[in-house]
Amino acid sequence: MADEELEALRQRRLGEIRAEHGDPSADPSQQEAKQREAEIRNTILAQVLDQAARARLSNLALVKPDKAKAVENYLIQMARIGQLAGKVSEQGLIEILEKVSQQTEKRTTVKFNRRKVLDSDEEDDY
Repeated sequence: MADEELEALRQRRLGEIRAEHGDPSADPSQQEAKQREAEIRNTILAQVLDQAARARLSNLALVKPDKAKAVENYLIQMARIGQLAGKVSEQGLIEILEKVSQQTEKRTTVKFNRRKVLDSDEEDDY
């Protein structure tokens, strides 16, 4: 990937961080940078994914945008370092989705803390 694309990615991320923290330097030129960044991402994903995989990823983005973003970032990173040989099929995307799901899986545990009440019926029976 070209240095221009990498710089555009960095500028977009910097703009997002500034916008989250209420930085007044966010201006219309930053919106243009975001738009260029989105175009670059779409171009890279079009080169990396086949048509069925892109459709599945766009469906995922409708339901779980954060997971779709994580998968997109993973695919772009793999493309940058040259780990992708050819286009990723729908089955390959499913495997990547499973990997990302395992990495980001939240394990919740429920712990019941039963409190003993001083005035219980069990003590009255004796």
